[in-house]
Amino acid sequence: MKTTAYFRDVVCQKHPGIEEVWILRVMAEPLEQRRQPDGRYALWRLVPEAQNRALRVITLEDRETVHNAFFDRGFLRGQSRSQLSSPAAPPDP
Repeated sequence: MKTTAYFRDVVCQKHPGIEEVWILRVMAEPLEQRRQPDGRYALWRLVPEAQNRALRVITLEDRETVHNAFFDRGFLRGQSRSQLSSPAAPPDP
């Protein structure tokens, strides 16, 4: 996994409980993703091994280099967990 110096020096110390396998899972199959104004990507996915909390991973523009990772308490606001775990229903004709 490619990482920035910030990730290695700060994030790993601040959030030692976040496992690399979880980050890789978020990057491979994000539940949601957004491109930020600075060109970086924000990716989210629920992590069952962490009480189904939402892990947010920030990558550089290449979408391969991890810059930040943290549990995002605000991600689930306004959304129910059932909406996130089941596929969206098709629109009515």
